[in-house]
Amino acid sequence: MVYGPLSDRYDFGPQHPLTPRRFGPGIDLLRTTGAMRFLPPQPAVDGQLLRLHGARYIEIVKAFSRDQARPTAAGIGPGDCPAFPDMHTVSAAVAGGSMTAMDLILSGEEGHVFQPGGGLHHAMAGLASGFCIYNDVALAVARARDAGHRVLYVDLDVHHGDGVQALFWDDPEVLTVSLHETGEALFPGTGFESEKGGQGAPGTAVNVPLEPFSGDGSWRPAFEMVVPALAEAFQPSVLVSQHGCDSHAYDPLAHLRLTTAAYAEATHALDAIAHAHCQGRWFATGGGGYDAYRVVPRSWALVWLAQAHSDVPGGIPATWRERWASEAAEYDQAPLPETYLDPEDLVQPDPEATISVNLRTAERALDRSLHLQGRS
Repeated sequence: MVYGPLSDRYDFGPQHPLTPRRFGPGIDLLRTTGAMRFLPPQPAVDGQLLRLHGARYIEIVKAFSRDQARPTAAGIGPGDCPAFPDMHTVSAAVAGGSMTAMDLILSGEEGHVFQPGGGLHHAMAGLASGFCIYNDVALAVARARDAGHRVLYVDLDVHHGDGVQALFWDDPEVLTVSLHETGEALFPGTGFESEKGGQGAPGTAVNVPLEPFSGDGSWRPAFEMVVPALAEAFQPSVLVSQHGCDSHAYDPLAHLRLTTAAYAEATHALDAIAHAHCQGRWFATGGGGYDAYRVVPRSWALVWLAQAHSDVPGGIPATWRERWASEAAEYDQAPLPETYLDPEDLVQPDPEATISVNLRTAERALDRSLHLQGRS
């Protein structure tokens, strides 16, 4: 598990939705659930960041670290990515944590590693975007590529994983798969079926854009249809995943209606893929998630449980709920759930029309990728 003092300092300010407050209840529930080993992330050096980010961009981030009142540049300024003190060092620590995690996996010291504060998948080579300064998860993918591996990247965030897709658009040895709410309704306005990889890498960008207000009833079968089949066809040697939990029904920034039951099913499926195709090599990150008390802690715990090959406990200890109840109520995210898995009736079932549309989308995405890769 990658987490330490610098993790909490990735902080765009008290009014920003990506709050470091999530680390309090999130890390506490991970420890309560059984996580005991935490590796504090250290900042990546410029030479490491230059693997994917431009030198001028890195200098801009450093300049904002010193002077937050500078005019907006490279996506940094009022809005999604406001400047904050030590922005470069703190953001470089997220990147360094993900690269170190991948190094541990590649060396064989660890099979699975999770960085809950990682997954900053919107950052581009020279542009901050969507709360993301440096693209830590893409830098981890690049680390595996540089070691000669074939990488499957699976993005479960409600927002399209546009940065990772763009950074590996022309690499036939990286398959990016993103299940997200359609860009017609949600930032970043990308992730359509027509996006399928560069000229030298056809079929290696796979997008499953889902209808607003889709829930488990169509998300789960779409995942089951696409991800295992692509893994079987692509035969990766390393798995990297992003587990943004902003697709949950409680999340305030998007329109999907997933439950933690879908998250549990997906994480166990990814663990099976890692062991079937990658000799267990699996690096997972967190990502988006803006219900810091009811959703984020349980999502993180479910990733850790899958990587630890442990069953989901029957209930969340009362001590954890008592510790965080008043703070959750202060931020209108109460009452805290008593179980890791949401009840089946948390949301209404998907309409048949939504299920039909989403499954046709998933089927087309799968068929197109397999055809373009020459594997159909």
